[in-house]
Amino acid sequence: MNNVKFGKFLIVVNAFVPLVLIGYDALNGGLGANPVEFFLRTTGVIAFVFLIISLSVTPIRKITGWNLAIKYRRMIGLFAFFYACLHLITYSIFDKSLSLPDIAVDIIQRPFILVGMITFVILLLLAATSTNGMIKRMGGKNWARLHRWVYAAGILAAIHFWMIVKSDIFYPAIFAAVVAIFLGYRIFAAAKTKLTAQNK
Repeated sequence: MNNVKFGKFLIVVNAFVPLVLIGYDALNGGLGANPVEFFLRTTGVIAFVFLIISLSVTPIRKITGWNLAIKYRRMIGLFAFFYACLHLITYSIFDKSLSLPDIAVDIIQRPFILVGMITFVILLLLAATSTNGMIKRMGGKNWARLHRWVYAAGILAAIHFWMIVKSDIFYPAIFAAVVAIFLGYRIFAAAKTKLTAQNK
């Protein structure tokens, strides 16, 4: 097994660890008084963690020169989408009984739901266009332009998280700060590249 395959194997194993732990807690009655709420919050946070890790790949690669990191970005991003799907399914089925009218009212009356839905749509578009075939079909530049929306997803996820907690903003603030750092690095790197090209 080469290094890339082994690295992907480790990502898969670690990505499913949270589900195994949640399953264990569920069997032992460790999800609290409201298991649905616990699973909803937990899958949302895990999705955000994977999204942030995917945002970290480019800075890590450019700062450290570890180009192999790019090989794992797609898989990490897809796990962010996977947990976002679990988050949405939990909300739609177990919280709203798949009632579209109730979901529609929730989106209108609760802004953080709307922000979450927009975030999910962005992640859906990114996941659907993540294959090599879609890269060829769209063209490299168009594909790269679309996938820059991952930063918008990060910003919206931070806003969604912040709006949910209302009072204790410690963890949302940390997540938001990390997203801001990666976005700031991206802007700085792009400006530096443009300036270098102009001076040549």
